[in-house]
Amino acid sequence: MAGMLSDMPVLILILSLVVVSVAGFVKGAVGFAMPMIMISGLGSFMPAETAIAALILPTVVTNLNQAFRHGFGHAWASFRRLWRFNLILFAMILVSAQLVRVLPQWVLFVLLGGMVVFFASLQLAGWKPVIRKGFERVSEAVIALFAGFFGGLTGVWGPPLILYLTAMDVPKVESVRIQGVSYLLGSILLLGAHLKSGVLNAETLPYSALMVVPAILGQLIGRRTHDGMDQMLFRRVTLVVLVIAGLNLLRRGMFG
Repeated sequence: MAGMLSDMPVLILILSLVVVSVAGFVKGAVGFAMPMIMISGLGSFMPAETAIAALILPTVVTNLNQAFRHGFGHAWASFRRLWRFNLILFAMILVSAQLVRVLPQWVLFVLLGGMVVFFASLQLAGWKPVIRKGFERVSEAVIALFAGFFGGLTGVWGPPLILYLTAMDVPKVESVRIQGVSYLLGSILLLGAHLKSGVLNAETLPYSALMVVPAILGQLIGRRTHDGMDQMLFRRVTLVVLVIAGLNLLRRGMFG
């Protein structure tokens, strides 16, 4: 194979396939956390830039699969349901990205991770946030601004979106599809950005393309788990994964 694959040790390649398969499984089961698992897992035995390159194509393909699982009509309905959220989110990402060199990133990771762990843990303990009737639009705008602010500065905007969907008690199938649509838009932006930055290049592209295979296989197996979960179990599993994601953000903030 071309690029870095020709010089990659067999053990590293096998470990890569295992990490990405696990990441795909979790994404298939709850709809998110694949980039987090891939960065954490692959980053433990290869440079961070290579790990980022590896996740780009699998992220785009699995998000396409997730968003359009039930056809274009359902995906379009999910987009329309949260079009304001996504519009505000991505506009805020573009704005806050300009502050990357102004605000220390470690502080932002600690703040976001702490918030996610706090609110997800409260919900696991039995507290259920309620968005009052008539305040849905205001809540949507505030959370989208918040998610976009951190998204532009850290590249992470999924946890606030998921907390919002959980608070709205969105059915699991719709929740996963809404996430897929939002993440798809973001992953396409990421693909374009890293083609321009050079992170995804002739050396790393074959590796990223190969990782699509275990990602899709893991996602398909994870879907079986997802389909067998009732709404309450899905909600709890989602919150547990959110706590883990939040702790990982805290780790990145405190230890790099």
